[in-house]
Amino acid sequence: MPHDSPNDESSKNTELPDKMAIKVKSLETLLVSRGLVDPAALDKIIDFYSNKVGPRNGAYLVARSWVEKDFASKLLSDPTPVLKDLGFNGRQGENIIVLKNTSKIHNLVVCTLCSCYPWPLLGLPPSWYKSDEYRSRSVIEPRKVLQEFGLHIPKETKVKVWDSTAEIRYLVLPMRPEGTDGMSIDELSVLVTRDSMIGAGYALTPEKISE
Repeated sequence: MPHDSPNDESSKNTELPDKMAIKVKSLETLLVSRGLVDPAALDKIIDFYSNKVGPRNGAYLVARSWVEKDFASKLLSDPTPVLKDLGFNGRQGENIIVLKNTSKIHNLVVCTLCSCYPWPLLGLPPSWYKSDEYRSRSVIEPRKVLQEFGLHIPKETKVKVWDSTAEIRYLVLPMRPEGTDGMSIDELSVLVTRDSMIGAGYALTPEKISE
């Protein structure tokens, strides 16, 4: 299954598959022609979530949770006030549930109906997240999908799939990489990939960054 590489610029790609792109463009043209959508406003929204939010908000949350146990506890138990205080709430992020990956459980997020996604935390969803293949296979054979993404989940680790909806979206806290003791929140944030916050990847090691 096609998947973005965390070390490749293409990992930032949010382009839609060809068939979906045609449908989206047709719908956009129809809405614009009827005066229901302002193209300039739409461009501003896309630019904001693509370039100003990106995955950096989510990466900050993950890195801070690795460093501050109290913050991690609050984020896991009741994320809404935490996100509101940080200004990470709003459109497509009204109700967020935060999941923690451990050696015993690996969480994977999908949206089987469309492409519901926590925009304020991760920006716009990548192309593979919106694909029919990912949306169907992740529920049926998650371990195999993760293996194709390069993640070999141990047999003793349970894989749990969470289905996003228009009402609830998810953020995964990946496990902290080894060899990161003493690193600051800013330094750790660089190790947190977008895919790791969906459960489709791991956080990077310091060695990966230096390559």
